[in-house]
Amino acid sequence: MSADHAGSDEELPGLDLERLRSHLDREVPGLVSGPLTGRLITGGKSNLTYVVTDGSGSWVVRRPPLGHVLATAHDMPREYRVMTALRDTDVPVPRTHLLCEDTEVSGAPFYVMEYVAGTPLRTLEEIEPLGENGTRAVAERLVSTLGRLHAVDPAEVGLGDFGRPKGFLERQVRRWSKQLEASRSRDIPGIDELRDRLARTIPESAAPAIVHGDYRLDNVLVTDEGELTAVLDWEMATLGDPLVDLGLMLVYRENPVSGGGEPATSAEGFPSSPELIQMYADATGRDVSRLGWYVAFGCFKLAVIAEGIHFRHSQGLTVGAGFDTIGDVVAPLVARAHTMLKED
Repeated sequence: MSADHAGSDEELPGLDLERLRSHLDREVPGLVSGPLTGRLITGGKSNLTYVVTDGSGSWVVRRPPLGHVLATAHDMPREYRVMTALRDTDVPVPRTHLLCEDTEVSGAPFYVMEYVAGTPLRTLEEIEPLGENGTRAVAERLVSTLGRLHAVDPAEVGLGDFGRPKGFLERQVRRWSKQLEASRSRDIPGIDELRDRLARTIPESAAPAIVHGDYRLDNVLVTDEGELTAVLDWEMATLGDPLVDLGLMLVYRENPVSGGGEPATSAEGFPSSPELIQMYADATGRDVSRLGWYVAFGCFKLAVIAEGIHFRHSQGLTVGAGFDTIGDVVAPLVARAHTMLKED
């Protein structure tokens, strides 16, 4: 996973290593063989992710961000369940070890999964060593993996009750509108009009599938050889219209929010948005003619998420690299969404 990190073995915000070790010894005997040390990985804009090790093995721990969040956000059991269900499919996910919903252990629900080799590619500097051909190959793997996810039969992997596909898009617009109200701390020109336009122009949903909810290049792990080893960050996964995943991936293609240098999607060889759309259509056979709406919705969703992080950071309730400037991406996202709805 990413080599970027913050914190130290002595002070890990949101994680008590001694309590974690004791809990693992009780619940998964033999997994850990010695005292744990760890680090907080940066880069994510929501859940806190740590790598812990006993000196011989390494694992990843995930928990919600510090501070208040909506009850439906940062759902550890949900993320754990979908990865566990997908582990015998051809969608690459880390193997899960433990879900803990007892907040006495670490202050919030958390889960433990295997450590998988690879790096989430965020910047041009990180992806450039792959070269033009390698960069294109990674993008092709990104799209083909999304297509394989959307081809999984939810019932066959025990996820038949994981969501309610009927009325999915309507509920999504309502959900993110509600989250906007919960995080509203400043005037955001055009965002209310965007919410209303999205609600008025909802397309007929595509055939339902397992939806990742935040699918993008830096939510997968890629090796130095360009192999895609794992899809991460399943906290927003559900059953619904799979085109929301493609739409949001395209938002990140043009409006990256990760700080620190030029984005990886700007690398020579990374396909254009029309090329990515065609790759997905070819891989899945799905109708992408109304994709403008899905891109606009992705802009709205990402704007709301960014605004929520901006609000929590301004209140001193969450930590993370780039949180001090995350609010700057909101206005461009709203503007792009309005443009996409004009073109749709």
